Amino acid sequence: MKHIIVIGGGAAGMMAALFSARAGARVTLLERNEKLGKKVYITGKGRCNVTNAADMAQVMRSVYRNPRFLYAAFAGLDNRGVMALFEGLGVPLKVERGDRVFPASDKASDVIFALQRELQRLGVDVRLNTGVRALDIQEGVCRGVTLDDGRGLSGDAVIVCTGGVSYPSTGSTGDGYRFAEAAGHGVKPQLPALVPVETVESWPANLMGLSLKNVALTAWEKGPKKEKKLYHEQGEMLFTHFGVSGPLVLTLSSLLPEDLSGVRLSIDLKPALDEQTLDARLLRDFKAMSRKQLITVMDGLEPHSLAEQLLRLAGLSPALPVNAVTAEQRRALLGLIKNVPLTPKRLRGFNEAIITRGGVEVKAVNPSTMASKLTQNLYFAGEVLDVDAQTGGFNLQIAWSTGALAGASAAEEL
Repeated sequence: MKHIIVIGGGAAGMMAALFSARAGARVTLLERNEKLGKKVYITGKGRCNVTNAADMAQVMRSVYRNPRFLYAAFAGLDNRGVMALFEGLGVPLKVERGDRVFPASDKASDVIFALQRELQRLGVDVRLNTGVRALDIQEGVCRGVTLDDGRGLSGDAVIVCTGGVSYPSTGSTGDGYRFAEAAGHGVKPQLPALVPVETVESWPANLMGLSLKNVALTAWEKGPKKEKKLYHEQGEMLFTHFGVSGPLVLTLSSLLPEDLSGVRLSIDLKPALDEQTLDARLLRDFKAMSRKQLITVMDGLEPHSLAEQLLRLAGLSPALPVNAVTAEQRRALLGLIKNVPLTPKRLRGFNEAIITRGGVEVKAVNPSTMASKLTQNLYFAGEVLDVDAQTGGFNLQIAWSTGALAGASAAEEL
């Protein structure tokens, strides 16, 4: 019986071990933490957004980097396959807004415990608190690993599922990149992704905790001749003590360039109304409340704290009588409601990033098997690869699919 070593007991690693064992291999799963799935526990705010139930064409469109690399992995285990697998392991699922799939119990632990039970049933040797120092590569062939304590562990194949460097408290320390480089692989620089954004402006701190719904966020980047639109989406966002966060911002963060100096953001607070329609509403409100203070009109349009902030940005007093507002001041307010300007300063760090952007270059990994093209009997799966997607269960789907393909391929090829 062939022996397969899986490094990393996260989503990709557990799935790789499961599919290797199901294919008849003897499997050793090495996890440096005291338990499996430490990062899975915190996904979906502790509820575990298992996958996304959208059609696979939409799933592919939701992958930002190297989507074509995932064709074979998704063909082998797509979102329906993932849902069927977990329900078959005794985890009832439910589909929520945005086609997000969660355990019916809202407990990430149910997903992890189900995988643990199946790994135990299959006889996988799970070794917790066991780190890996290096791969054992001899004459272009991976023969096993060297553990942190110096002991060697030989195997017929090794699958690297060590994750990225986001949420380092969960054990994501970037070891997999070091292993890949030792095996001759190129590694793209890592950036935090799906992460909040700090702004040059300090005023968002005045609105800390305020959530906006049904707004549009646009990002522009200066070009040699004209600005290029990087991003435009409608949805929810949140003001924080350092800038902005929330679903729109997290998605945007994965699309921003490394150099933010030429990037500007714009928030449209009323995307359903064009400027002409919104101006007509302002004029009606001004006429109906002509003797009241300007803040009264603004409170009818936005939450009070945001209304006050908009007036400050426009240089207008909240106590200004409505009938004293000039046409120019009204147009300035209108412009702000449709275009609240913000300037991104930097992304928040890896300790807040949901995933890591960058990683092992996919050009030297066989997409049909997840095997290294440079080192025999070596495989990669999950976040360690230079593949990432937007929020909503898509990144876990990548982990499940690539892990399953690597595990099955390692067992079958041997």
